[in-house]
Order: sequence, then structure tokens, then C-alpha cells
Amino acid sequence: MGTETIRRDVTEAADNSLPNRPEQHGDSRPIDEIFGEDCFNTREMKKRLPAKVYDALMLIIERGEPMTDQKIAAEVAAAMREWATEKGATHYTHWFHPLTGTTAEKHDSLYKLDKDHGLVAHLSAGSLMQGEPDASSFPSGGLRQTFEARGYTAWDATSPAFIVRGTNSVTLCIPTAFVSWTGEALDKKTPLLRSMDAVSKQSLRVLKLFGEDKDVHNVFTTMGCEQEYFLIDRRFVSSRPDLMMCGRTLFGSKPAKGQELSDHYFGSIPSRVLAFMADAERELYRVGVPVQTRHNEVAPSQYEIAPLFEQANVAGDHQMLLMDIIKRVAERHGMHAIYHEKPFAGVNGSGKHTNWSLSTDKGQNLLDPGEDTHANLRFMIFLCAVVKAVHEHGDLLRASIASAGNDHRLGAHEAPPAIISIFLGDMLTDVLEQIEAGQMTRTLAGGTLDLGAGPLPKLPRDSGDRNRTSPFAFTGNKFEYRAVGSTMTATWPCTVMNTIVGAALDDIVTAIENEAGADAAGDKRDAAILNVLQKVVRDHKAIIFNGDGYSEEWQEEAAKRGLPNLKSSADAIPVMKDQKNLDLFARYGVLTNPELESRCNTYMETYATSIAIEGATMLQIARKQILPSGYAQQRNLAETAAATEGIGSELLGLRDQFNGYADLVDKFRVACDALAVHLDELPEDPYEAGPFIRDTLKPAMDDLRELGDQLEESTAGTLWALPSYQDMLFIK
Repeated sequence: MGTETIRRDVTEAADNSLPNRPEQHGDSRPIDEIFGEDCFNTREMKKRLPAKVYDALMLIIERGEPMTDQKIAAEVAAAMREWATEKGATHYTHWFHPLTGTTAEKHDSLYKLDKDHGLVAHLSAGSLMQGEPDASSFPSGGLRQTFEARGYTAWDATSPAFIVRGTNSVTLCIPTAFVSWTGEALDKKTPLLRSMDAVSKQSLRVLKLFGEDKDVHNVFTTMGCEQEYFLIDRRFVSSRPDLMMCGRTLFGSKPAKGQELSDHYFGSIPSRVLAFMADAERELYRVGVPVQTRHNEVAPSQYEIAPLFEQANVAGDHQMLLMDIIKRVAERHGMHAIYHEKPFAGVNGSGKHTNWSLSTDKGQNLLDPGEDTHANLRFMIFLCAVVKAVHEHGDLLRASIASAGNDHRLGAHEAPPAIISIFLGDMLTDVLEQIEAGQMTRTLAGGTLDLGAGPLPKLPRDSGDRNRTSPFAFTGNKFEYRAVGSTMTATWPCTVMNTIVGAALDDIVTAIENEAGADAAGDKRDAAILNVLQKVVRDHKAIIFNGDGYSEEWQEEAAKRGLPNLKSSADAIPVMKDQKNLDLFARYGVLTNPELESRCNTYMETYATSIAIEGATMLQIARKQILPSGYAQQRNLAETAAATEGIGSELLGLRDQFNGYADLVDKFRVACDALAVHLDELPEDPYEAGPFIRDTLKPAMDDLRELGDQLEESTAGTLWALPSYQDMLFIK
């Protein structure tokens, strides 16, 4: 199909899209009235549960304790079933996050036969608390063999159940963990919850130093994820096998205009896109996802949505739900949402900036520096713990965001580099320098900005700038992990962060207790804290970098500081199995050695398989679509040159043009054959495949792409078989 035909079809689709207007899919009620109506939240539970049951359940949730009381579970199951059937639900599912990186569900009916052979709605305590999906076909990284099929799902009472509405279907979704028959974790939620317990335990030790643990029973990890994505008209996708199979384009020459003018960033949102956004937001509000921002991102046809902060495991569930809803609503609006980290070459890719912090069950943010930061010793302990954790485990943090897609972004002058460092800003860096000097006397103030125009207010200025080139940046009262890939579940990087910070807090508090005594207070305690933090800053300040993370100078400086630079996932993923990392996760009960090794195996296999699929898809496109287009153009050039031989074609340069184009087509054909050979040579073992992909297969794919993109630029648009970047990125 030529691009002119595609452009006409898309225009017609846009003109005929009235049935997809958002008001056709929802109602006109204000969003505060619809928020949470399809979510079995605390408001709904309080209304439907007996007061004693509700209070007991809330206590379990707030303190992070296991659900062991069958009577409470039975009351919750009955109330949840009643609520869901009133909403029209006919089925329920235990909704979980296997190691595929997506979500999974198996639907069971909410109805059964009664003694009179009539249907009656029913959901037992046992059905709520435990399910038994087949675990044999999910990735396990060697934990389970194919014939070892039994697995269990376990109700996560801390994450609200929700309703998913489809065409002629309403399903109750119950967030759960997923484990094998042996009890080993096969999912993303189980280790996250364990890591939250680990960092909570160590955080409570910090609060105990200051006598602040009396009324605090739990410290929660909080998380907020900024999701970037692309939207294109869905009619393009059927003509792009690479988008269908790989989620990104494997060929495509740059359009004359990309993002050079910065005119798309924060620009006016196209009306068709805004209609989609409004529709998606209403669905998200209904299931209790508190979305807050929406805007155009840097690249053409790129956008961003971000929710409010929530408890980390709820935020992780909501993040996956958000990605699913955006996909479904986009299809309804005649569009296709793309989450791949680098779907289009030459313009910015997409990330999932993950904001991380710690909060008590009383709602106090432990990473809030306060006004007199230099005097806030409790905050300084948590800050120094993060610095220590990231310096000691930068390789593990890098591994946590490793994927075939994210390799295209990291260090590509649009995203943070593969070198993990921390940005603190002027004020916090100054405070740490004071700690190292042994005396804290000041907190730098930001002051105010007078804009010099009467109608404009004076603006309070933050004490430090922001740094978009840093992979791990302090942004006021939280850390923003900017290197997380857009397709990824944020729970795994969060699990790693919780674990390494918990370990650092353990080391710091133990050192303080050893120096001052477990019950020390006042000046003796403060002196011990300062002494311990002084050593932490001295030993780990190399991880702090407030400059340009994109610069070549930083690459050299980071090497001098001894910071790892794991540019490829083939290098990053295997570090998960280093002994220090195995010991770390086992020590804090987050993952046993076999569980961590299984994840390393799974992620390495996923990496190798993803690249193999891309290579095979690339070869099919090259041979079935690009080469035929090239031969057609070559034939046209030959016929034109032959037809003008008698009138001085050499003056016109047609023969030279034909020869040059024919040579390019032949180089492309040879590159296809070379890629086919390398695909046949790809080792089956993923750990052997990784270096081969990095050193041989990906360079061959890059060579083929470069030649293919040159062919696109030299071939008539009516002959080119693939929709162009210009069409996909600029037709709204």
C-alpha cells in the first residue's frame, strides 16, 4: 500500500470518528462523582462491612500484617461479591504480574447452582484468598519444570479490587501475588511486598533513635510513575510488521522535521488526542487511579500521563492498569498506543520516570528535608542511606532497568546515561560537604525571583536546580529514577531500591548503636550520628554528580571514580547473580538465591528472544517489502534511462543514477544475507547469546537498517511499501 493511499484512509478515519467521541462511552457526571465507583476501596468497604470487621481489616492493611482470620475474609468476600454483581459482574479473576512483564488473569464465574438448580452469586473466603492458575507456561527461569504445573495466587488485601468493563462483559479483578507450589515467587508483587517489609523494619529503627516510633507501626514505600507513550493512527500498524511484532520501527528514514523546533513539547494537545485522553482519564478515575497530569512530550506524537503518589504496591498495580486502559481506549479512538522505549529513530524515546520516597503510616514523608535541613538529623540519615545504597549497588540498579528496548535510550542524549549517579542539587550537596567537614551550620536558601514586571508575582525559588540528565535525582522530597524504561513494570526497580536502602539503613543504624549505645539520646546520640554519617559521605560521595550526564567528560570522570558503565543489557543483567547481590536479597528475605537467579535467567532469555524476534522481523520486512520496492524503483530507472539513450541521457545523469541505486539495492541484499547467517549462528544459551547479540547481531541489524533507510530516501513514495515516519508522526 502506498503512502498516498494510507494518508487518504487516515483522513477519512479521522473525519468519520464521531461514534468514537468520549461522550459515547461514558456519562457527563463530574469526575469527583465517578472517581472510584468501579473500585472496591475503603469508602465502599466502610459502607458494606460491619464496623468491627472494617476496623480489623484496616488495621491489617495499615500495619502490613498477613490476613489470617477466615471470618474477616468471608465478610469481605461477601461484600465484594455483592458490590461486584450490583455493577453487573458475572466473573471474577485473580489479577497478577508474572515475569512476562505484563498482567495475567483467569476468569471464574461468580455464579453457581443452588440446591434448586438455580443460579446464585457466590464468592467464598477461600476463593477470595487463594486461586490456582496453571503455572507451567509462565516464565520461571528454571524454578519450575514444564511438568511442575501447580501455582497459587494469594489475595493482596492492601490493593483494592476493581471492575473491568468490556463488550458485554463485566469482570471483578482481585490483585494477587503469584507463587509456585513450593512457595517461591513467580511474580513481581511478592518480592516488592517483601522489600517493603525490609525497608520498613530498618526505617523504624531510625525512628526509634529519635523516640518517634511509639505511634508508628509501618513505613511505606511510596511511588509515582510518569508514563510516556506515542499515539499513531491504528491504520498504519497493519502495514508495519515491525510495530505489530516488536513494538518499534526497524526501518524508517527521518522526516525533514522532527523535534528540532521544540514546538510539540507542552504544546496545544490535538483535539483528537485530547478526546482520547479525556476518555482514558474517566476510565482510570472509575477504577480509582488518581491521574494528575497530561501533556505533549518532546517528540512529535509523544505524550505523557502521571498519577499521584500512592503506596508502592498499589501504585505498581495502578501503573499496569493505566497502561492497559490507555491501550484499550486508544483502539476505541482509532489510534494505537506505543510504549516501546525507542519506537522511532531520530526522535526521543519514552521512559517511565519512577518517583520513590518513604512515608510513615501517619503520612509523614521521611525524605522531606524541612526548612533547616542541616539540623534535621533524621532526614540526613535517610539521605545518606540512599547515597550509600546507590554507590554500593549502582550495578544492581542498572540491571533493574535493563531491557532490549531501554538499551536504545540510555545515554542517547535524550535519557540518563547507563552510568548510575545521584543528583542532589546545591543545597543538599552543601549540607553533605558540611557533614564531611564535621560541622553543620547552614542550609542554603533559594530566595525569591523578581521578574521585573508589575503584574507578575515574586516567585519563591527552590534551593537547587533540576537535572534531566541524571538517572537518579533528588527532586524536593523524593528521588526520581529517570532511567526506568516505558514498557517496564516499575515494581522491580522499586524492589531493588527498597532492598538496597534497607541494607544501607541497617548498616548506618547498627554503626550508630555500636558507637553510642542502643538507647542513647541527646548530644551523645547526635555526636554518634554525625560521626557515622561523616564516614558514609567520605566513602560514598563519588556517586554524587550534579553536572551534565550527557557529556563525554562525565564518561571519563565516572571511570576515574570507579562507577560501572554497563552500556548493554547483555552486560547489566548477569550482575544480578553476583554473590554480593545474591547475599543481599537473601539477607533481607526479599528473594532467595534460586528466586533471584530465576529472574536473572528470565530477563536474559527475554532480552535474547526479543532481539532474535526483531532480527527475524527485520529480515522478513527487508526481503518481502523493501527489496521488492527497490527492484521496482530500479526497473523504473532502467526503463527511463533506456528510453532517453538517444537524447543524451548521460547529460541527464540517469545512467549514473541507475547505477548508484542498483549498487545500493545490491548492498542491501548482501546485508540481508549477512543478517540471516548471524541469526542462524545465534547461540541458544541466553548468556552466550548476549555477547553475540551485542558484538555481532545488533551491528548487522544496524548496518541493514542504515542501507534500508537510504533506500527509502531514494525510492518513489508510491513504490515504498511501508508507511513513512512523516505520515505516522504527523497525521493526528
